[in-house]
Amino acid sequence: MPKLKTVKGVKERFKLTGTGKLLARRAGKRHLLGSRRRKTKRQLRRPQLLAEVDARKLRPLMPYE
Repeated sequence: MPKLKTVKGVKERFKLTGTGKLLARRAGKRHLLGSRRRKTKRQLRRPQLLAEVDARKLRPLMPYE
């Protein structure tokens, strides 16, 4: 059976934790930040655990990670 290719865009955007869950950066941290509260901007720094439904779609795209 041939080797499977990893989708590099998925590999760059998501990180696999030790337990096999996927972490993603949060949306809303690019521009128009002056109108956001300091607390909101601080919370947006931390990556977010992806929902299991979404993670199931992405795991086959990064088979060896």
